[in-house]
Amino acid sequence: MTRFVPRYLDPASRLGEILFGLIMVLTVTLTAGLTVAEGKPGVRQLLLAAIGCNLAWGIIDAVMYIMNCITVRSGKVRLVEAVQQSSDEQTALTLIQNEIEPELQELLDSEDAEALSRSVLEHISHAQITKKTLTKDDLWSAFACFWLVFVSCLPAAVPFFIFSRPHFALRFSNFLLIALLFLVGQKWAQYAGSNRLATGLAMVVMGLVLVGVAILLGG
Repeated sequence: MTRFVPRYLDPASRLGEILFGLIMVLTVTLTAGLTVAEGKPGVRQLLLAAIGCNLAWGIIDAVMYIMNCITVRSGKVRLVEAVQQSSDEQTALTLIQNEIEPELQELLDSEDAEALSRSVLEHISHAQITKKTLTKDDLWSAFACFWLVFVSCLPAAVPFFIFSRPHFALRFSNFLLIALLFLVGQKWAQYAGSNRLATGLAMVVMGLVLVGVAILLGG
């Protein structure tokens, strides 16, 4: 799995999936802890909440990934069709320029941006359109989303297997989740080229603020 997930998800996607999963599990377990029973029934309740949240969020993320794939691929097909049906070259170039990432165009001067657009036009003007909404790689990537969220949030469930006091187990679980938020922030800093300690702490603060907002709004 250490090779499987990176094959289908880029670093930003992997870290984003883990971050959202950790925030959701923190929100659910903290909310469940407000009304938890004492003793083993309470521990069981929190365990089911943690594992259930892992499963639910993993499935939701996988479904959303598939929906995004369908939307993006359909948009590309519509672009190719629109370019091929354009009445003149300038209209086709305008369509292409509107779809090329602005961040990429900012890196180029006007002549290079024009050359890029013409190169894309030449490539797709006679391209054969394959109207395939989903591929096998899309499904594997969706499974990678599910697996990453589920596994990365499993440490939150471990204290409920070990401790018999629900509130103590909940505090230990929350400590583990906060530590994971810090580690995600440090990993994010590695890719962003920022200070690891500052980014790790910022990620913890941001995660806790988002959890607080979710709880306050009834999440």
